[in-house]
Amino acid sequence: MEKRSSLILSPKKLIYDRIAEQGTVSKLDLLNEFSLTKSTMTRLLEEITREGLLIESGFGESSGGRRPILYQINPSYGYILGLEISRMYSSLGLFDMQMNPKSIIHWRMDEAFTPERFLEHISNQIRAFLRDHQLVDSQIIGIGIGAVGPLDRENGLILSPLHFPAEGWNNLPICKLVEERTGFKALLDNGANTALLGERWSIRHANIQHMLYVHAGAGLRYAMMSHGSIVHGTTDMEDAIGQMIIQTDGPRLDNNGNYGALEAFVSVQALENRARSEVKMGKDLILNTYKVTAEKLTYDVLVQALRDGNPHVTELFTQAAVHFGIGLANVINLFHPETIILGGALINSHELFFQTAVDVALKNTYRYPEYQPQFSLGKLKEEAVVTGAAFMVRDHMIL
Repeated sequence: MEKRSSLILSPKKLIYDRIAEQGTVSKLDLLNEFSLTKSTMTRLLEEITREGLLIESGFGESSGGRRPILYQINPSYGYILGLEISRMYSSLGLFDMQMNPKSIIHWRMDEAFTPERFLEHISNQIRAFLRDHQLVDSQIIGIGIGAVGPLDRENGLILSPLHFPAEGWNNLPICKLVEERTGFKALLDNGANTALLGERWSIRHANIQHMLYVHAGAGLRYAMMSHGSIVHGTTDMEDAIGQMIIQTDGPRLDNNGNYGALEAFVSVQALENRARSEVKMGKDLILNTYKVTAEKLTYDVLVQALRDGNPHVTELFTQAAVHFGIGLANVINLFHPETIILGGALINSHELFFQTAVDVALKNTYRYPEYQPQFSLGKLKEEAVVTGAAFMVRDHMIL
C-alpha cells in the first residue's frame, strides 16, 4: 500500500473498485463503463480472477445470446483491520474484502489508556480475532487507523489532540508503533474522514457524491466528500469546525482555540462547564436528585437527567443544539451537500438534540426549501470509523 494521492490507478484497480462498488457485474456492464476493448477486458478479468481477487458468481439475464458471467470480488481474498482512536471510546474491527464485519469490539478510554497500554490492548485483541476466525498473519492486508486529530497523515503522526484522558498522545508516531507491535502495515486518517468513508460505503448504491459528516462529542469534528472523494486541506482540518466563531467576543473553551468558537457552546466539556457554573450561581439543577457534587456533575449524569426530563438540563441541551444548528448552517451554506450525517455523543444523547439542530440548520440554510439536504444519523453509527478505516486500506491496495 502507498498513499493514494500519489497513484494513477491501474485499469485492474479501476475494474476491481467498480465491481466492489456494484456487488455483481458482467463483462458487458464493465465494457459500457470503461474505454477498453473486449479482448483487453477479458484478459484483465481473467488476470484478476486468477489472482484470487475476483470470483465468478453465476450468470446474468440473457439478452438473446449466452447468459453473461457475473463477477464479484472475493470477500475472503484477505482481511482488513480497522482501528478507531478517540477520546471517549475506541474500537477495533476485523473485516473481509467486502467490508463485512467479522468481529468488532469497543472500549471506553480512561486515564489508564496510555499509548503503551493501548498498543498492548489492540495487539491482544487482534490475536484473539485471528484465533477466533482461524486466520494467519499473511491473510491480513493491513490496518487502517481513524484517529482524533490534528494529524500528520503523511508521516503517520498524532500531533496534539485535546481532552485525552491519558498522557502521552502528543507527537505520537502511531503508524510506526502499530506496525512494530502488530506486524501489519498501517494507514492513518482522521476519524471524521474514515467515518464518512464508512457511511458512504454503507449507502454506496444511492450514488451520493457530495456529503458532510459532523461528529459532536468531546470535541467537534467534520469531514466533507465531493464527487465521491474526501476533501483534504493542506493541514489536517478535522477539528476546524469547532473553531468557527459564532459569537464575537464569546467564551473560550478551556483556554484553547478561538473566543466565541462553536466548541465553546457545543461539546461535552462545554455542557459540563455550563452546568457546573449554574450550580455555583445557586441554580441547583440536579445535585440533590442524583446525589452528586458540582465536581462530579459529569456528562453521563447530565444525559441521565435529560432522559429523565429534567427541565433545566433539557434547556442546557436545547441551547447547545441551537448553536450546533447555526454552525451546521454555516458549513452547509459553503458546501451545499446532498446528505449530512450527524454522529457523536451529543447527537445520540436524545432525539431532541438531533431534531432541534436540524430544524435550526434548515431555517438558516441558503436557498431552502428549493435546496433541501437530507439529514441522517447514519447507518453504521458507532461502527462508522472502524469500517471506513478498513475501507481506506482496501482503497489503497495496488493491483
